[in-house]
Amino acid sequence: MMRYAVRAAFAGVVAAFCATTAQADGALHIYNWGNYTNPELLKKFEETYNVTVTLDGYDSNETMLAKVEAGGHGYDIVVPGDYMVAIMIEKGMLEETRPDLMENFKNVDEQWKDVYWDPGRRYSVPWQWGTTAFVVNTAKYDGDINTLSILFDPPEALCGRINMLLDVNDVINAGLRYLGYPRCNSNPDQLRELNDMLVKAKECWRTMAYETIALTTSGDVDVSQQWNGAAMRARADVPTLQYAYPKEGFTGWMDNVVVLKGAANLENAKLFQNFIMDPENAALISDFAKYANGIAGSEAFLPEEFANAPEIKLPAGAPAPEFVPPCGPEVAAFYDKIWTNLQK
Repeated sequence: MMRYAVRAAFAGVVAAFCATTAQADGALHIYNWGNYTNPELLKKFEETYNVTVTLDGYDSNETMLAKVEAGGHGYDIVVPGDYMVAIMIEKGMLEETRPDLMENFKNVDEQWKDVYWDPGRRYSVPWQWGTTAFVVNTAKYDGDINTLSILFDPPEALCGRINMLLDVNDVINAGLRYLGYPRCNSNPDQLRELNDMLVKAKECWRTMAYETIALTTSGDVDVSQQWNGAAMRARADVPTLQYAYPKEGFTGWMDNVVVLKGAANLENAKLFQNFIMDPENAALISDFAKYANGIAGSEAFLPEEFANAPEIKLPAGAPAPEFVPPCGPEVAAFYDKIWTNLQK
């Protein structure tokens, strides 16, 4: 929203123009993580602005980036994680839409207004935020689950019953935490130790996949590296699934709505950014996917038990989530070698 003084007559023209664009505005094409967008949210946006919304899904930040960089996709909006927003800004791939000047920016929780991936929020608005750890079916294992040894040195009862995310950063960062080594690591000796540990641990992993809810609720696995909201959705079907808070630490993340450079439906994309910063609309996002959304006041529109769910409310004594900025090209090259070796 531009901030300048106008004469009353000009202000009336601007108001009339805004009302017109709100009534009939064409199309909006969104590319978001799969099974992550409330259809009711899109329906409400369509009805409010007379915009036809199309939605496609992806399974990782890297998949999204590759498709966008290839071109010819037609998307206006994507929803990258925090580190990927920083990468896309650096690459010049995003429109500077100035969410910080939009009407509903006042609703963004203070802790999310100035973030490492987008200082001052000139490009991005919060979608959802959460943590990445893992779940354990406590009907199958009743020992201590709050340790990364469950994934990397599992007890015999869980060997062959584990799913890991098919995500280079989530797997490698968890491994580095278990070994007590720093993230964005380029130390050859430490990375060699990490590689050896992952290869050995893989002997006890049944799968490496993103379909975590299906794998845990079907009983195909008893442990899965998992995002906290997906863990809550799985627990609704299998009450014995418990989300772990490993003592060695775990990842924090935020997904963000950004507009691609040259978006054909730029103004509609800006409308959508402002729309989801409304607390009632943000609540629709969280009620579907079960993650916190970063918008103050949205809790009034969510079920009372949401804020106190064990996947949302960190227990006393748990470490704080760690947000990991993007690593440099040297580190990325090391990680790629480790990941390629792990996939053999």
